[in-house]
Amino acid sequence: MEWTTACRDWERRIVDRRGLIAFSPLFPKEAQAALDVFKSLQVTDLAQKPDGTFPTLGETADEWVFDFVAAIFGAYDADRAKRLINEALLLISKKNTKSTIAAGIMITALVRNWRHNQLLLIIAPTMEVAGNSFTPAMGMVRASPQLSALLHVVENELLIRHRVTKAELKVLAATGDVVSGSKAGFVLIEELWLFGKRAKASAMMREATGGLISRPEGFVVCITTHSDEPPTGVFKEKLQYARDVRDGVIDDPKFLPVLYEWPSALIEQEAYLDPRFFYVTNPNLGRSVSVDWLTTELRKAKSGEGEGLQVFLAKHLNVEIGLRLRRDRWRGADYWEDAADRTLTFETLLERCEVIVVGIDGGGADDLYGLCIAGRERGTGRWLFWNRAYARTDVLDRRKDIAPKLEELRSLGEVVICEEAEFDEAAAQAALEAGQDVAQIIPPDVAEVLEYVQRIREAGLLPDKYGIGVDPAGISLTIDALNGIGIADDTIYPVGQGYRLNPAITMLPRMLNAGTARHAGQKLMDWCVSNAKATYAGSALVVSKQIAGSAKIDPLIATFNAFMLLVRHPKAAQSGEIQVYL
Repeated sequence: MEWTTACRDWERRIVDRRGLIAFSPLFPKEAQAALDVFKSLQVTDLAQKPDGTFPTLGETADEWVFDFVAAIFGAYDADRAKRLINEALLLISKKNTKSTIAAGIMITALVRNWRHNQLLLIIAPTMEVAGNSFTPAMGMVRASPQLSALLHVVENELLIRHRVTKAELKVLAATGDVVSGSKAGFVLIEELWLFGKRAKASAMMREATGGLISRPEGFVVCITTHSDEPPTGVFKEKLQYARDVRDGVIDDPKFLPVLYEWPSALIEQEAYLDPRFFYVTNPNLGRSVSVDWLTTELRKAKSGEGEGLQVFLAKHLNVEIGLRLRRDRWRGADYWEDAADRTLTFETLLERCEVIVVGIDGGGADDLYGLCIAGRERGTGRWLFWNRAYARTDVLDRRKDIAPKLEELRSLGEVVICEEAEFDEAAAQAALEAGQDVAQIIPPDVAEVLEYVQRIREAGLLPDKYGIGVDPAGISLTIDALNGIGIADDTIYPVGQGYRLNPAITMLPRMLNAGTARHAGQKLMDWCVSNAKATYAGSALVVSKQIAGSAKIDPLIATFNAFMLLVRHPKAAQSGEIQVYL
């Protein structure tokens, strides 16, 4: 058999309210048998009918749901006991009966399963989400005399057992090693976006889905809304893979992507703010969610009364959160993506600039050490920015919420994780004061910064005055290390923080918009800019770590520090032979 799960015309289909599955079930009889079960399941959180029963999924669900169920179960080749499409990702807005669909799929799988002692899992990121998945499944069983005779509900264990095959459907909250060594044949993962924020989510998913190797009849289905922050970790990886399969970039007929997201043209028009287009990512509009409700909640989110515009757009309209959607965003985010020059590297900065300055923002043990190298371009006068960040190894343990993002940025070479033994700052400080060799006592992040400074100085591009801008707090070791390689105190400028950065915070967005400032288009800075929140302190606009909270913006603060040097119109030192101290 030959088939494809790609849907290259998805943008037209989604606007025309057509299904996003562009092929018929591979085995129609299997699809129909599963639909017979699925459609008969009763939805107990709806009002009872006059006869005392509840509305069924067949009566309440839309055609797109049946297409999804038919594609998954209709991919089962009964003659070979093998499922030809064994993985699926459904990206759908909140309030589109996501948990009910998940429960219906897994109850159908439990009924249709033939393997004795089979394990079926619904894996949720939290106990609350686990309960949301188990409750409709339990209701479906208890509402039907036939299912109650076939399936036994163990409510306190979040478990449903088949009385004949002894197969078990378990709903688990994925905390700790709860899925370690799993032999599940059927796995449904709820709210994949939340797993994207967990440091070890990829390993957990491998454990959870490992049982499919010996159970070719099984499947893995992920059902999720969008993340309320820029996608990261396992969610970002799976989402990008699904998009590539849908768009025909990757040929993987075993993977089914069904992604209710916005076509690029509608994103550019901000059509997601227009109630006429709410249906695009809400295929259940008019059933489980209404235009009036979404309109009211959007108005609340805009005014600051609701859950926040960023969260509302991600959850209820399935808008991918990027740089421009945060209500309290730094205005530079509006122009950041368009100001990228991906030919910029440290090397090309050395070639293109007539003067180069360095901005540094040091941090604590669980912070990033931010670096910005910025220059004034020869001939054009444009300001060019390139960044790097450093983190201690223990940041991955202390800050598990951002560990997946740091690992991603490390793989791109934009963040350096300093894996050496814990650095004794007090001992190093004492050694510096005693005149010991700097190279032997400084931590690896500072050592690499010194290398960049040294190369800039050797090229004759580092100003003798206002050449290195630092956040004065907690930076004494870096300053001493710079002194140790012959950088005079006049070259190092303590940049006032908080409201004193107001010129950079307000002027840099204008320069980005005008094209007189460009940056290297690094994912590191996309992340930091998306994290940046702006607020007023008196009459000054402020972007600070305290405002950003747990989200990291240290490299952006380093950029502001560098900006505050360039605004002083520094001049490069004369080129010539420079003494090397390291």
